[in-house]
Amino acid sequence: MTRAVFLDRDGTLLVERHYLADPAGVEFVPGAFEALGVLRSLGYRLVVVTNQSGIGRGMYSEDDYRRVAERVDERLAEAGCFLDGTYYCPHHPESSDPCPCRKPGTGMYEAAARELGVSLADSWYVGDRIRDVLPALALGGKGILVRTGYGRDEEPDLPEGVEVADDLNAAAALIAGQAETGTA
Repeated sequence: MTRAVFLDRDGTLLVERHYLADPAGVEFVPGAFEALGVLRSLGYRLVVVTNQSGIGRGMYSEDDYRRVAERVDERLAEAGCFLDGTYYCPHHPESSDPCPCRKPGTGMYEAAARELGVSLADSWYVGDRIRDVLPALALGGKGILVRTGYGRDEEPDLPEGVEVADDLNAAAALIAGQAETGTA
């Protein structure tokens, strides 16, 4: 089993764009490429886990989502980075039949663990929403709320046991620091 850093996409890895459906809107948060390089150098698998309720709400299609995801991968490749996996939930949050994959549900993480051989308890969960970091508490890992995207607004309601960092670069530094001390 290996360790992973599970990353939310919008507001964490990318600049928040309310319901991003156009590849032209793909913009990485400052320092994202460097952060991914640090995490990769520490031996972590890099996995994006993202709720995409705009699909379930009819605001954009799965093809639109895929085009954005392809642009993300292209930009990462240009920077010499790559992801080990990307998982998304297309479901509407108010569905009468809630799905197990929509964060804070753990379905996408469990799928990644099976498919990528990841230990969920030895992994980090990084995002700008409380729902992005709650799976860490449920699965025994460690969560970091970043203050980009919606993070600053959600920070006051953060449950105990979750770290806070200004951005993805600061989160990577926090993970690296804990790796150096043997607490990661």
